Amino acid sequence: MSGDILRGHCLCKAVQYAVDGDPVWCAHCHCGDCRRHTGSAVATFVCVRQDQFRLTGGELGRIESSPGVYRSFCADCGTPMTYARDDLPGEIHLYLGTLEHPEDIPPTLEVFCKERLPWLNLTVDGQSFESLPGQDPG
Repeated sequence: MSGDILRGHCLCKAVQYAVDGDPVWCAHCHCGDCRRHTGSAVATFVCVRQDQFRLTGGELGRIESSPGVYRSFCADCGTPMTYARDDLPGEIHLYLGTLEHPEDIPPTLEVFCKERLPWLNLTVDGQSFESLPGQDPG
């Protein structure tokens, strides 16, 4: 990407968004909470700065899935849309599958690899972490 506007939406298109500029990173998350929220083997996120993100249609429902962790979704169709944490102010993580062109943003990180399903074989052109960057035992 090169400063283009990224666009995305939920399954029913009631919630739509735009992102001005390039993402910060793209990562696979293997944690159990993300698997449960998406109903899939892995969740893939695109991180953008909060000031880059804007809703262009609809409204998001939101739950606090654990203390200080918020997951947003379309209240009409249930599509998971965003992830945010109190300890990561200024960031919003979009579910890659909600982008109109997810093929344009390949993952370069994977986190919570200690929880990866043993039969799941993924590769990323970047780093892998047992938990979150900076939290791996050293």
